[in-house]
Amino acid sequence: MRQLRSSGGVWLSVGKTNLYMDPGPGALVRCLHSKPRLDPSALDGILLTHKHLDHSGDVNVMIEAMTDGGFKRKGVLFAPQDAIEEDPVVLKYVRSYVEKVEVLKENSQYRLGEIRFSTSKKHHHRVETYGLNFKIEPRTISWVTDTRFFPDLPDLYRGEILIIHVVRLKPVGDDLIDHLSIEDVKTIVKKVKPKLTVLTHFGMTMIQAKPWVVAAELEKELGLRVIAASDGMKLDLEEV
Repeated sequence: MRQLRSSGGVWLSVGKTNLYMDPGPGALVRCLHSKPRLDPSALDGILLTHKHLDHSGDVNVMIEAMTDGGFKRKGVLFAPQDAIEEDPVVLKYVRSYVEKVEVLKENSQYRLGEIRFSTSKKHHHRVETYGLNFKIEPRTISWVTDTRFFPDLPDLYRGEILIIHVVRLKPVGDDLIDHLSIEDVKTIVKKVKPKLTVLTHFGMTMIQAKPWVVAAELEKELGLRVIAASDGMKLDLEEV
């Protein structure tokens, strides 16, 4: 395996509420080395969209860090059922460190402090996977995590800010890797017409094509704002 980009996940801050999403390998190290430094003990919750290791590899150590090694029981863990029950990625002893475990189900509403979000229907992926729609005043944000394209996918995400995981530059037939390509992104963005599209979660073909170049070409073609995420990028929702 070659890893050319970080897989540490996303830290979302709204008011005084902090949520860490998909803490993949290196999440804790990335927090401690970020500028400004992100303190895991300030987290109120951790969320997994699905249990694949690039999204969950550091979930246990991040729960430990959030709860001071379990000495300060706090926070909420949001995760699909198969991430905690069937071949679990969240260890049993660590689950006792959080105040609550919320099992994600499709088309359901959730709240953590000042953060409100809902899940999509199940994605077409090899494990139980959900995308997310956030209502964070004054913005709506849709997060299209890993999935194979399916016809009603664009209708599930109507956020003003659209964050899309795009692993493939081009589609590769009916293989077993359930991920989106740039052609899929075009279909989604044309229908949703968000104020901003953020491309992220790149595979090798996207990296080789230079994601910022791909994003600029897509923006020119569609006439809508498109950017490529980079390691350590900060997005201020009030400035979008």
